[in-house]
Amino acid sequence: MRGLMQDWPLLCHRILEHAATIHGTQEVVTRSVEGPIHRTNYAEIHKRALKISQRLDRDGIKLGDRVATIAWNTWRHLEAWYGIMGIGAICHTVNPRLFPDQIAWIINHAEDRVVMTDITFVPILEKIADRLPSVERYIVFTDKAHMPQTTLKNAVAYEDWIAEADGDFKWKTFDENTAAAMCYTSGTTGDPKGVLYSHRSNVLHALMANTGDSLGAGAGDTMLPVVPLFHANSWGIAFSAPSMGTKLVLPGAKLDGASVFELLETEKVTHTAGVPTVWLMLLNHMAANKVKLPHLRMVVCGGSAMPRSMIKAFVDMGVATRHAWGMTEMSPIGTLAALKPPFTELTGEARLDILQTQGYPPFGVQMKITDDAGKELPWDGKTFGRLKVAGPAVSKAYFRVDASILDQDGFFDTGDVATIDPYGYMRITDRSKDVIKSGGEWISSIDLENLAVGHPAVAEAAVIGVHHPKWDERPLLIVQLKQGQQATREDILKYMDGKIAKWWMPDDIQFVDAIPHTATGKILKTALRDQFKTYSFPNAAA
Repeated sequence: MRGLMQDWPLLCHRILEHAATIHGTQEVVTRSVEGPIHRTNYAEIHKRALKISQRLDRDGIKLGDRVATIAWNTWRHLEAWYGIMGIGAICHTVNPRLFPDQIAWIINHAEDRVVMTDITFVPILEKIADRLPSVERYIVFTDKAHMPQTTLKNAVAYEDWIAEADGDFKWKTFDENTAAAMCYTSGTTGDPKGVLYSHRSNVLHALMANTGDSLGAGAGDTMLPVVPLFHANSWGIAFSAPSMGTKLVLPGAKLDGASVFELLETEKVTHTAGVPTVWLMLLNHMAANKVKLPHLRMVVCGGSAMPRSMIKAFVDMGVATRHAWGMTEMSPIGTLAALKPPFTELTGEARLDILQTQGYPPFGVQMKITDDAGKELPWDGKTFGRLKVAGPAVSKAYFRVDASILDQDGFFDTGDVATIDPYGYMRITDRSKDVIKSGGEWISSIDLENLAVGHPAVAEAAVIGVHHPKWDERPLLIVQLKQGQQATREDILKYMDGKIAKWWMPDDIQFVDAIPHTATGKILKTALRDQFKTYSFPNAAA
């Protein structure tokens, strides 16, 4: 017997319809790429998104066609998301921080028909345009007054383009499992891989993000997503915020500490989300200028591990700090470190111990840890294992790759090594390819990095495993000092001594001017391994 409920497909554009109807006057504020602050609301974004759909439909864009966006977080980019998805086309967010060759490879692999971009990225696209045969036209997110001279094929200013539509258009209805959006992984191993989200998965993910123990923002809150719309599905904020009627503040191209602080302060932002490098710049700006953020209540941090010292800095300001973990393949939310019983009343270092974990999964994410043979391991908070996940917003395959990426039980291997405690709190100890195997035991490079960054002179730290004749591998700590600060090898080792097991202590420290990063801001350990491939530990004897 089937239930007697309405057949109401979960489609992304229903989110914006709801926002326009119920929260139509709620503001969406942007620091525009051209400079001035721009103000609009959900009702206006809905109207303009319909014009985009109408215009794309007139240009012959059909169900399943890919439309690329290479753009900052602005109201125009948000409109484009919904306008593209509203006709069943696929919104393909491209990371502009990738190398031009990678951008070309990704656009060609996706076979994008249209590229929508900001004026910032026109020069990059001009250099590779002759290698993009599938692209029929370029739409530049600006008006006629700011439209640059360009050699891009059939280029048009966005405002002129949508002005040709009157918005008398109805969004289409189709199966909720229809593809809605696409995002390519950063490709740290091999070519980037296309993750293809469905309307259903995006809507369910938005509901997961909206819970009090996830992003936790409601209609009375203001959210500033520093995480770009081109990073891992924007952590779902482009869907979760409108679905709740949350005021959005979009930072555009300026992500430095002073610019982010200005928006947080002037718009009275209550919730914000981004990567640790952004929060470091913000905290440095606040410390240097002795300023506060009295309205800020929640900082969500993901992308890479949040150092304990950074968590403490926000907690000391009275701001709830929520460590998050996820992947492009997970839409991306996997876990968030909200405090639940019996930890809600903890204070001081004990509270930080929980906040420093990656947290526990919301409903909709299942987890397990296994050994290399696939045998499940206990949730005791101590046993390390391969972290595997399943759920309605988790990938089962990559775009145009004819192979399943799931194990026999339907779980996706994240490539992370983790522990899970009896309360469900997960702690990433490493990427499986980064874990240091010393004398048959595993050492967490992430734990060592987080500890080293706590030294007041250290700006950033990375740990790699280096061959050792007796122990197989031993940890090498690579340190970038803060500008104007000094510290010796002995200073840092002394700081770390007693805070970790003796056998985890790095065998040596190397100081560098800069630590390399991927286009998504993660430490590029492949480059560090290459840089130190001829390194050998002093006095390393078998």
